[in-house]
Amino acid sequence: MSDAVETLLSRMGWTEQVEVAGVTARWREVVGDHIADHCDPLGFEDGKLVVRATSTAWATQLTLMSGQIRHRINEEFGREIVADITVLGPTARSWTKGLRSVPGRGPRDTYG
Repeated sequence: MSDAVETLLSRMGWTEQVEVAGVTARWREVVGDHIADHCDPLGFEDGKLVVRATSTAWATQLTLMSGQIRHRINEEFGREIVADITVLGPTARSWTKGLRSVPGRGPRDTYG
């Protein structure tokens, strides 16, 4: 049965997606607890892994560590599947919507 599934995956070109899904499902185990506490994988496409960090400080740290993380992930696969890692910082809060939104510059007036 497993040979038939492997043949189907390779014939349909799904092998890479299944492997990546396996690593993202085991993210904490692959990169370790310390790093997994501060980032989550968002997606993978054409050899590029996109990761979101919990803070800008961690985004900087993960950018510096991206080579080591990429090496660790590729080690899990047994071949080079991740060519690049893009680290995104946390998303900024939107001031344009909500109960207390005001027209014009609004609450940003106090920031500068």
